[in-house]
Amino acid sequence: MCLGQDLRGKRAVVTGGGSGIGRAVVHALARCGVRVAVADLDEERARKVAAEAGADHLALAVDVRRRDSVEAAFGEIEARWEGYDILVANAGVSTMNRAVDLTDEEWDFNFDVNSRGVFLTNQIAVRQFLRRGIRGVIVNNASMAARIGAPLLAHYSASKFAVLGWTQALAREVAGDGIRVNAVCPGFVRTPMQEREVAWEARLRGMTPEAVLAEYVALTPLGRLEEPEDVAEVVVFLASDAARFLTGEAINVNGGARMD
Repeated sequence: MCLGQDLRGKRAVVTGGGSGIGRAVVHALARCGVRVAVADLDEERARKVAAEAGADHLALAVDVRRRDSVEAAFGEIEARWEGYDILVANAGVSTMNRAVDLTDEEWDFNFDVNSRGVFLTNQIAVRQFLRRGIRGVIVNNASMAARIGAPLLAHYSASKFAVLGWTQALAREVAGDGIRVNAVCPGFVRTPMQEREVAWEARLRGMTPEAVLAEYVALTPLGRLEEPEDVAEVVVFLASDAARFLTGEAINVNGGARMD
């Protein structure tokens, strides 16, 4: 099933496409006839996901923290496909600690990937859109933690709040060029990242991992953990013409865990 039939023939870049939400986005776009460049720090994972999605897709290694890496990867995509129409800036990381115990390394790691990575990939994509006259679309992956500060994730929350501020400002700047920029705010998503976070939170709070997961479900009115596909379908909607009058928005996709 594809919610964006108008996307057939489009070209997309998905960062962090090798697992979790990124992998689900790759598959959802591919089902709509989009050629997808799977960009990931782990090239082997990217190749695996690209192969799963079909023969027309690319896999590239990219470190979203480094301008030269993003420019090289995105430049290769542009050269092969004569441009691209969609960027899903999905790459993200987390660590977990009490605010008073956070290290400089944890702070920098989260901001380098979650905030700087969005800045670099968005900027380079917009330059390509403008150069080629493409009315492009960007979807940034923020978080429910970008809506409200999350205990034990103060640094992560701060980095994701930055994503929302950037999304709104960029959307205003490029709207006149026909470029749309939006974000999604997922909740408690069942991914490898969540598995790590559950273990960290259980240790920091003196709980079992099972109790942490039960709390996540209890905090979600729809009564279950979120799946990556729940986010991916909203990304497809935002990339499609069905969302043609949406820009600068941050769409909550969290089963009601956060409503604002």
